[in-house]
Amino acid sequence: MLDAASWAGRLGGDAFLARTYHRSYAHFPRIADGAGLFSWDDLNRIIATQRLEPPRLRLSADGEMVPLHRYAIPTTNRRAVTWSSIQPSDFHAQLRDGASLVLDAVEKIHPAVGAAAEGLERFLGTSVQVNVYASWTEREGFGRHWDDHDVVVVQLHGSKRWRLWGATREAPTFRDVEPPKEPEGEPVADLVLSPGDVLYLPRGWWHAVTADQGMESLHLTFGMVPHTGADLMLWVVDQLRASLALRRDIPRFGSPTERSDFIDAVRREVADMMADPQLVERWAESIDTTDRGHAIPSLPYVGGLPALREITVKLTAPRGRLTANPTQGTVTFSAAGTAWEFAEPAAPALGALLTNQPTTLGELADSAGLEAKDVAGLLSVLIDGHAVAVVGTAL
Repeated sequence: MLDAASWAGRLGGDAFLARTYHRSYAHFPRIADGAGLFSWDDLNRIIATQRLEPPRLRLSADGEMVPLHRYAIPTTNRRAVTWSSIQPSDFHAQLRDGASLVLDAVEKIHPAVGAAAEGLERFLGTSVQVNVYASWTEREGFGRHWDDHDVVVVQLHGSKRWRLWGATREAPTFRDVEPPKEPEGEPVADLVLSPGDVLYLPRGWWHAVTADQGMESLHLTFGMVPHTGADLMLWVVDQLRASLALRRDIPRFGSPTERSDFIDAVRREVADMMADPQLVERWAESIDTTDRGHAIPSLPYVGGLPALREITVKLTAPRGRLTANPTQGTVTFSAAGTAWEFAEPAAPALGALLTNQPTTLGELADSAGLEAKDVAGLLSVLIDGHAVAVVGTAL
């Protein structure tokens, strides 16, 4: 199981975060059980049972999307709802000719991949999206390119060749003032990933990827949302909206003195906040506890959770936090954009939720020495706040 601790152990834990993350590529041979995470059977089932329109499901060749009409036809039901239906023979033909298959956000529809994404999110402190890539030939699906986010690649089946070049513009972003230049010279690394291999690649690194080893290839790419200085400044501005200096109208038609005084007042507010040595930690806590996570309904329990010990629940926001308030005899549980205050005896149960593993109501009650009905009441509050969901109904 690829939970946060497992990811940390496989990637190198604190050493990875201090020396590799955001800095350089890293190849980890045979550290993951790719076959147990996602298979060809999973991919076939998803394509056959889900209505997946481009760009969610797409084919790409030589850096261009293959037109949908070449492998799918419009299908309309009796209620005049139309979607694109994959035609296996045409679909296979495009893949034989060298197109690569891409399925975006598979963590939303595959529980094991979803759990792995949540584990990586907890380890790295950022939202994660997982895409599936499948290729059959040496033809490049996307050409040589760079991504605006870091990635962790897990090779599942077959082999894939990765040629890597360093970034030609430091820390490029999606919204940038100029694009990176094409790299020159030979790649800095020429790797073949085999099943179980993991590759980490920072944003901005150029790469060309081919299935040129004579067999089909299937891999997952975990893409991490970047957090830049620009994101920090946007957060700072949001925190300063309580300040009168930032709420005042800009004196566009004022005198030079009025304009100067206005800018000075804004500058002082921003400078004071930026001088806080705990600013990054405050920002990290804010984005962790306000992230909405993956909202899940808790049917059939629409009127509160019954005190059934077999009910299984799970945190839906992987980066929640628990803070002790010893002088008040309480703890604060923060997740999914809300903070709740509970009596101190609830701390063990709340801490167990923060492991992000499915847990029964009975296990939570036992961990805190509480009655099942008390834990059911606590969980009902968190379910209403979209921070917890029932993942096993006991019915």
